[in-house]
Amino acid sequence: MILRDPVHGLVAFESDEERVIELLLATPEVQRLRRIRQLGVTSLAFPGAEHSRFAHSLGTAFVMKLLIARLRAIDETLPYWHRVTSECARDALAAALLHDVGHGPLSHSIEDALADSPPHEAWTERMLLDDSTGIHRVLCALDPEMPRRVAALVRGQHPIPYLSKAVSGELDVDRCDYLLRDAHATGVGYGHYDLDWLLRSFRFSETNGEPTLAIDGAKGLPAVEAFILARLFMFQQVYLHKATRAAEWMIRAIFARAAKLIADGASLSPLPRAIAQSALGEPIALGDYLELDDNVLWTMLHGWEQAKDQSLADLCRRLRHRELFKTIELFGEQASKKGRLQALAVAQDLAKAAGLDPETHVGLDVAGDIPFGGEPFMVVYAKGPPRPLATVSFLLGRLAGQELTRVRLIVAKELREKIPLSF
Repeated sequence: MILRDPVHGLVAFESDEERVIELLLATPEVQRLRRIRQLGVTSLAFPGAEHSRFAHSLGTAFVMKLLIARLRAIDETLPYWHRVTSECARDALAAALLHDVGHGPLSHSIEDALADSPPHEAWTERMLLDDSTGIHRVLCALDPEMPRRVAALVRGQHPIPYLSKAVSGELDVDRCDYLLRDAHATGVGYGHYDLDWLLRSFRFSETNGEPTLAIDGAKGLPAVEAFILARLFMFQQVYLHKATRAAEWMIRAIFARAAKLIADGASLSPLPRAIAQSALGEPIALGDYLELDDNVLWTMLHGWEQAKDQSLADLCRRLRHRELFKTIELFGEQASKKGRLQALAVAQDLAKAAGLDPETHVGLDVAGDIPFGGEPFMVVYAKGPPRPLATVSFLLGRLAGQELTRVRLIVAKELREKIPLSF
């Protein structure tokens, strides 16, 4: 199978161990990812961000293919039980393709909006292990134990630790693809780094008697620094963009309001079964969860514009017409716990005075990420012992463990000019 991809060019899966990709692509669970945007509502801020989780998942599998080729090129010093066999390669390719299969619509917003719903990683594992799904049947036909092994890999567990890190780690294939893909789709330059050189820079080191992936200190340091900084800049400029965060907050407010109405016995239409189950505190059935995609939820939100509850109807209408709430970023003392509560109280009073519901038209958004967690990734040199990445890179040494945080007051746009500059 050969495909064209806007990020990686020609994407080919042609060997016997790569056949698993073609088989999995035909399953309903993977095809569902075509109907889920990779960046949720980010297209409200970056019009080109229309790419799907399907495209990202395929790209992630291709990066895994490239990584496996690199690992096999440098594994001559490893004992055979630490090398990537055909079985391990097939499992890793499947895990890379399926790592996001449990994602709900509207990106991560739905995870916050659905009360008591497990995270997407748990849904992924459930799909892999449930014998009613297409992906489970495909994997079982290849090997009855394969669903269990792939599920473990997605969790970051494998007898070969460096392979599990490649699926779920600081420098994993997921991040390798989404940084390049998201930067390409949004039109920003911040997410670009040299993937080819990064892969070429991988070497093997040893930690506690186990082989681990390391970076060639003579050649690879700039590539890994660019990778980490690309992630930092993408969070600063894209993932935490104020318009995206405002839209995501509105979605959470919509779901919270709808859940309260449904729990109180109100009738909303249309109402997907998974949404009703969540609102009533019932476990969501796997089949009902799989019925959710972006199209289903946007149709639902459109229908709720006619809801009798005016706050719910207003939020849905504003979101569909991109009449997004405004954000006011809080700094210093304003961003402290006391400052946030004070700012929220002032905004809620203004909302009441304007005849708006302070629970649905005003809120706080606190978002953050740790671009480089300081994972003990080693750097190897021709002479001397391996050294931790954070100790040999001035940039990453300063960045290790540091959290990027944005604290914003979210208000209906008609309240924006009424908010005082200080609280």
